[in-house]
Amino acid sequence: MKKILIAACAGTLMTAAYASDTPQDYTHVLPLTTSARQGVLQLRLPKDVYLHARSPMLDDLRVFDASGALQPFALRTPGAEARISHRDRPLTIFPLTSAAGPASRLDLDVSTTTDGRLVSVKLKPEAGNGVSTAATPQLAALVLDLGKDAANLPVDALRFTLPAGTQEYSAQVWLETSNDMKQWDTVGAAELNWLVNKDAQTLSNDRLAFDARSFRYARLSWRSGTPLQFASITAEQPTQTITTLPAEQLLIQPTAGKQPQDLLYATPPAIAPLKAGLQFSDNNAVLAGTLGVYRELPARQAGQGANWRFDPLVSATFYRILQGDQVRSSGDVDVPPVHATQWVLRTSVPSPLKPALRLSWQPATLVFLASGNGPYTLAVGRASATPVARDLSQVAPGFSDAEVQKLEQVSAGPAVQQQGSGVQDASSALAAATAAQRRLIVLWGVLLLGVGVLGFMVWRLVRSSRSTPPAS
Repeated sequence: MKKILIAACAGTLMTAAYASDTPQDYTHVLPLTTSARQGVLQLRLPKDVYLHARSPMLDDLRVFDASGALQPFALRTPGAEARISHRDRPLTIFPLTSAAGPASRLDLDVSTTTDGRLVSVKLKPEAGNGVSTAATPQLAALVLDLGKDAANLPVDALRFTLPAGTQEYSAQVWLETSNDMKQWDTVGAAELNWLVNKDAQTLSNDRLAFDARSFRYARLSWRSGTPLQFASITAEQPTQTITTLPAEQLLIQPTAGKQPQDLLYATPPAIAPLKAGLQFSDNNAVLAGTLGVYRELPARQAGQGANWRFDPLVSATFYRILQGDQVRSSGDVDVPPVHATQWVLRTSVPSPLKPALRLSWQPATLVFLASGNGPYTLAVGRASATPVARDLSQVAPGFSDAEVQKLEQVSAGPAVQQQGSGVQDASSALAAATAAQRRLIVLWGVLLLGVGVLGFMVWRLVRSSRSTPPAS
């Protein structure tokens, strides 16, 4: 019974130690700066968060508003982003004049080179089209040549430039494409407009956009408006580039490991590196070794031997060689993203070299709902903290991936260590619980002693009353 009461008291004290969840309960705070007072915001976690976090999974991360209210947040791992840019490709223009009507019904006489480049494009004799030669020829269409490598480069828009002296223009154009000047596919149409106001400001719609496709030739005709030979027509070729955010890096100096051939690197537990490398202080250094971590063994596996083992992760040869004026150095190697408080470099034999370990990782992005009163604060650094991160759908419901990527970025200031602000961690809570156990044991001891004394006194009184003869 006594043990149950002691354990219950200790558990109550431990629970009370973590019942509080305010910025003062964390070892470090980072001020957040944003122009938006409310809404969904995002922050790429700075290096300070990973250096001071006590939890491998960032369970001790919090976002507070000015009044200390906890703000809901989610953590997401940013991936590579695809960005679409455009490269301009000038086209060769061949005007077609005719009195025979729409260009789609014209018979073309085409002259090309061996590589398909258009030399000339003209109409066949109009008498063959059943049209009187007395009619005045007019611009009917424009034939465009994209060049010999156009088949490998898709196009998703054409951009038009008015001829010199023309400021205003409006027409509906129709675009067809072909690879052999025989079969034509209709791509789409667009309303082109150039308007100038009284202040000489121009409002223009000078693009014809369509789904990206590859073609060698194009034919432009008019459905409304006066046909016009543009000064230039430029094809826009989309180019997709994959961009990744720069990784964070941490340089760690070594200490002695558990074995003579081991170098030990103390690592913040929240860092799960993607790459690792060695940085030598001297030139002409070569060191072959294996990077890994120490793992504790259960008692039944350890037996009479060591209670740990070395788990190798990746082996490589690291070097820095000065050859003439050129320095050759080994790059970083890919490593499994392991959360560990210690990384180990093991070599075949002990080495006098003491290189620093360079770890690279991709920080997570914090998405939080700013629903309180600014300014906001990021807090980190509390052992055995309860995780409060939510799913992204609960923080930014209805937001697409593209919208999440475009959320306003919040900037974080440097981490400030809190001094004398009542920071509680597991060790202080455990010490308080231990002291409470001791006080409880003393109290029970005094109580039992009092009960014993009281029982002894009652026993003496009873014995005395039995030994005294009754009065006559």
